[in-house]
Amino acid sequence: MGRQDLPRADGPPPMLPWPLALLALSACCRCSAVPQGHAAPATPSSSSSSSSSPSARPPLDWLLTDRGPFYRAQEYVDFMERYRQGFTTRYRIYREFARWKVNNLALERKDFFSLPLPLAPEFIRNIRLLGRRPSAQQITDSLIKKYGTHFLLAATLGGEESLTIFVDKRKLSRRAEPAAGAGNSSGVSLETLHQLAASYFIDRESTLRRLHHIQIATAAIKVTETRTGPLGCSNYDNLDSVSSVLVQSPENKVQLQGLQTVLPSYLRERFVAAALSYIACGSAGELLCRRSDCRCQCQPAFPRCNCPEADIQALESSLAQLGRAWESHHSQFEESEEFQALVKRLPTDRFLNRTAISHFWSMDLDVQHRYQQLGTSLKLLSRKTFRLIRRLFNLSKRCHRQPRFKLPKERSLPYWWSRAQSLLYCSETTVPGTFLEESHSCTCPSEQPSCQGSIPCALGEGPACASCDQDNSTRCGSCHHGYALTQGFCRPEVADSLEQYLGLETDLQDLELKYLLQKRDSRIEVHSIFISNDMRLGSWFDPSWRKRMLLTLKSNKYKPGLVHVMLALSLQICLTKNSTLEPVMAIYVNPFGGSHSESWFMPVNEGSFPDWERTTVDASAQCQNWTITLGNKRKTFFETVHVYLRSRIKSLDDSSNETIYYEPLEMSDPSKNLGYMKINSLQVFGYSLPFEPDAIRDLILQLDYPYTQGSQDSAMLQLLEIRDRVNRLSPPGKIRLDLFTCLLRHRLKLANNEVARIQSSLRAFNAKLPNALEQETGKLCS
Repeated sequence: MGRQDLPRADGPPPMLPWPLALLALSACCRCSAVPQGHAAPATPSSSSSSSSSPSARPPLDWLLTDRGPFYRAQEYVDFMERYRQGFTTRYRIYREFARWKVNNLALERKDFFSLPLPLAPEFIRNIRLLGRRPSAQQITDSLIKKYGTHFLLAATLGGEESLTIFVDKRKLSRRAEPAAGAGNSSGVSLETLHQLAASYFIDRESTLRRLHHIQIATAAIKVTETRTGPLGCSNYDNLDSVSSVLVQSPENKVQLQGLQTVLPSYLRERFVAAALSYIACGSAGELLCRRSDCRCQCQPAFPRCNCPEADIQALESSLAQLGRAWESHHSQFEESEEFQALVKRLPTDRFLNRTAISHFWSMDLDVQHRYQQLGTSLKLLSRKTFRLIRRLFNLSKRCHRQPRFKLPKERSLPYWWSRAQSLLYCSETTVPGTFLEESHSCTCPSEQPSCQGSIPCALGEGPACASCDQDNSTRCGSCHHGYALTQGFCRPEVADSLEQYLGLETDLQDLELKYLLQKRDSRIEVHSIFISNDMRLGSWFDPSWRKRMLLTLKSNKYKPGLVHVMLALSLQICLTKNSTLEPVMAIYVNPFGGSHSESWFMPVNEGSFPDWERTTVDASAQCQNWTITLGNKRKTFFETVHVYLRSRIKSLDDSSNETIYYEPLEMSDPSKNLGYMKINSLQVFGYSLPFEPDAIRDLILQLDYPYTQGSQDSAMLQLLEIRDRVNRLSPPGKIRLDLFTCLLRHRLKLANNEVARIQSSLRAFNAKLPNALEQETGKLCS
């Protein structure tokens, strides 16, 4: 009888000897002779098998490692031999014929007629020798190794006729071949081979003659014609007649039955366990299953039977090949025409970061399409890789060592943008380096230390360049608004010195200033003119009514080249003995002149603003110096100081022991006067700063008519600096006062429309500067 092998863990052992002595053959046609031996069922085969070039893809042996007898079949051997010769594609057209239906009548006799099975005497003797409780090893040695695990229940025997064409695509022509009958066949194409293969069963003789002619002329194909199986009643000329039956339906497959069905009942369970152990573990152990987890209990001679080293090594090798294929796909994409064309189209007159390269990438449809193809190929490889990894872990979960493999590394879009940077700036040698955008430098291969080329300047906003130098692209050629080009770099523009317009610097420190104020040093006194219609200095007066007095400088008349800064204000006030009056002053400061309405009120003792400091000068005359100190922190410009003096009555509250104040009543009788008051002095302490109104007017003229020695931007920067530093000396408050407008109106004598135009130009210019901050100011001067 024939035998068939089934796959097992350590190789394909024989598994299907048929111990039955009786087989009945029912032929599809009358036949006087029965064929010798057995006929194998028709072997299905694909019509073609394709692969890429041998160098691009590994051999196909790993696909069929340890998968039964197929890898030893002659057809597979022939295919692998052709594959190694360069014939990477196989086209096969075939048809199968069924001639006999094979049924096992022995089981039918047992089932229907209750007759004993006609078993071979040797088979029966082996069963008796086993006894009633044989071990798994005894069953394996006496039955399985001799007779296998299954026997044939039903099958279809027939024949096959096929035509196989092995093709070497490298030697084929890409153009379509001329019409049939042309003398030259050197330009054969795949389309021609398809047409010839399709016409094989229609016109066999002429098709074979044409194929052999092409085989001899081009050496691009190898043609093999095969006819196998007992074709029986029909000869080769009537294969297409109705008496022939094509094997295409699934019921014509080979049907097998387990050998335990013909064994005694006491042996069946032990036979199944031994067969499963033999199939899964070979002769190296016993199969044990617990909760859907099966493993082999290894024999002492085979301690590693649960670890299929050959399969694991094959999978690891396959994963390594997939890793090389993964890298090959990336290399092919980098060397593709689409990617190289993108790199060549990138501009070199300025530096391109990854974001800029991404914009060029998004506009290039060709490279996007090529990248999609790369993604599709990588997805297929990734699925294969993870499928093999799962199989590898399943096989090696009972091994003593961990599986060895390396996952393929994903390369996203930013990687290819960085790769384009590297090809732009780090490709001075044959092997390009890697560009580091953070440091604007290249990391070169160890054998090629100098791969970096010239890196252009970076364009951008703010301190970045507006354009690169045409002669040397590594340096800036121009800068943005608010920046100046200095030694090839853009630096923030700084206003020139303001000394020729307005001196705003002082050498007085806070401690030094406090000492001079305590000494009432005349060097820091600003001499001013005292004016009052209500009183005179050094004369006693009745403080029942409010008194108005002022100190003014009249700078436009007497001191046009100076502006003045107030650091402190001091009054010496004397009262008559036993007077209960208390002086109260309201101070208004006019910074640069103009009407009284353009003065600001000094918030004495409000918030963080200082209060009056009183110092007794003459106890007999009850004279005190009243001083309010602004210091460097609250100093401010002044042209005129308005002082409004009134008085209040000071009294002691007996109930709370606190001092209370209340307004005095108007006395019509002078004899009831509460006391008199005298102002001996009224002084302003501070300093004067140089001021050049004509120079500032010339600077303003440059806004419309820039001079040759200066520029409009530099004039704007200087005016902005003057405006900000003048407004910085504004009095305290939620909103700074616009002192610069007062300076323009009253010291430069500019019209309202001119002042408005200047302020508008400065705001527009300041908005274009980097880190621009326009502070809100309150209106003081009209």
